[in-house]
Amino acid sequence: MFGRTGNQPKLLFPSLADFYAWAPEAGYALMRIVIGYILFMHGWIKVEAGFAAEVAYFVKAGFALPVVCAAAVFFLETVAAACVAIGLFTRFFAAALAVELGVMFLFIHAPKGFSASKGGYEYVLLLGIVMFAIALRGGGRYSADHAIGKEL
Repeated sequence: MFGRTGNQPKLLFPSLADFYAWAPEAGYALMRIVIGYILFMHGWIKVEAGFAAEVAYFVKAGFALPVVCAAAVFFLETVAAACVAIGLFTRFFAAALAVELGVMFLFIHAPKGFSASKGGYEYVLLLGIVMFAIALRGGGRYSADHAIGKEL
């Protein structure tokens, strides 16, 4: 039955039990690091283009308070993304990034359809769902949060 604890399937190769004991935490850390890095690089491209270019983007897209929006994107896609990668204040920053990506999904990418090659939402949806999952799970064993023994 679904939801039962203690009723786990038996391993086809029991000798892999030790591997499976640590691999999920290592895999989760790898995913968190890579997704944080991807978002950081996405933000860094915007930083290199300049703040004025980001403000202009939000003006053109019709967002209210384009300067505030641009500042939020600069901060979230650099500082917050780096914090997710290292696992520092992971839940807070992953949740903030999930909200940002949700806004971008709704107001920028959804009207363009699914395909990312046409400016659509597939990539933003993936990033947003992964950030949401990270926000729920936290930094994990291999994170700065775990090292300091505190989570936000």
